[in-house]
Amino acid sequence: MKTKVALIGVVALALIFGLSALTVAKEYVPGEPLKAGFIYVGPIGDYGWSHAHNTARLICEDIFPWLETVYIESVPEGEVEGYIDKLIQNENCDVVFTTSFGFIDGTFAAAQRYPDRIFGHCSGFLRVPNEMTYMADFYQIYYLNGLIAGALTKTNKIAYVGAFPIPELKRHIGAYTIGAREVNPEAEVHVRWIEAWYDPTAAKEAAEALVAEGCDAFAFTEDSPTVVQVAAEHELPSFGHYSPMYQFSPEYCVSGQLVHWEAIYLDCLAKVYAGVYTAHNLENLDYWWLLREEAVEMGAKPGMLINPDYEDALKAVTVDDPVLGTISVYDLVMARLTQMTDPSMIFDPFSGPITDREGNLRVPVGSRMSVAELTTMEWAVDGVVGPWPGEP
Repeated sequence: MKTKVALIGVVALALIFGLSALTVAKEYVPGEPLKAGFIYVGPIGDYGWSHAHNTARLICEDIFPWLETVYIESVPEGEVEGYIDKLIQNENCDVVFTTSFGFIDGTFAAAQRYPDRIFGHCSGFLRVPNEMTYMADFYQIYYLNGLIAGALTKTNKIAYVGAFPIPELKRHIGAYTIGAREVNPEAEVHVRWIEAWYDPTAAKEAAEALVAEGCDAFAFTEDSPTVVQVAAEHELPSFGHYSPMYQFSPEYCVSGQLVHWEAIYLDCLAKVYAGVYTAHNLENLDYWWLLREEAVEMGAKPGMLINPDYEDALKAVTVDDPVLGTISVYDLVMARLTQMTDPSMIFDPFSGPITDREGNLRVPVGSRMSVAELTTMEWAVDGVVGPWPGEP
């Protein structure tokens, strides 16, 4: 009888606070069916960032018979806490993944309110015992694409259409610029910000403006193939982003960045299921997975590192490398890819000396930027042209 009365009391308290009986916090029991919720900043049909995360979610659900997943798309970054509440209170999720940098504060707050649930925040740096961070990062591939862009540009003006000026994009643009100037010291990367993750209209306008400036090779962060399509209309080379974009421009999509979020999600969820990761030991967990972990892939589409139509042009341009000697850009790309895929990561684009565009030495000779420095990067490398909000 006492147990029954106590249960009634718990339910009553839950109702008082606007929750159902199912929302009473519980800690996941390893080996039990696991439920994971995903929150996306854009629509799953964007063919970019959110599309890639959702593809990974479906892969995980297909591979793990004990896993159930749910998702919410197109969530405004400032409202994420309320959507986390829905996943926990209404869906009873054991694990919640929030997949945008702008979800950082809301996820951090929610993790502290639900200490028995497991949280993963993508691309951020705030952690508590039940919150980890994770990133499949593209900076190495942007560097490789930059090598190609530096060889292909005829105007020495290379374009980048950026979503938001956050550290993630700033390191990507930095790596892209470093690659371009390694091949072509006169190259500049011209940046236009559109202040949106998914806005094909704004992306088109920015790309057209960069064409008008004389830019003749295009990279971007916006979750649609718009920039690739605009470049194709002007018969200019481009690099796809997040998803395979060769199909949108077979003649002009040279290469690009492809992501495999499932590599991280499969590893993480399997370890939660096995009891390796719990709500008490995630504070120091940060997945920072790159080429060597196969979380990312270079290519216009899977298996196509470089569009064959551009191989001869890249083989015709040579550079003098202090270690590799005189080498074609095509072979340099392949050599750097091998070096960065090596378990010891023999080469890193952010190795000194590197100066910012004000002439300040940021990375001395013999040093590399740390993960902490890369994930909080605000300064622009030498060769970047255009507005740079937050620049020190």
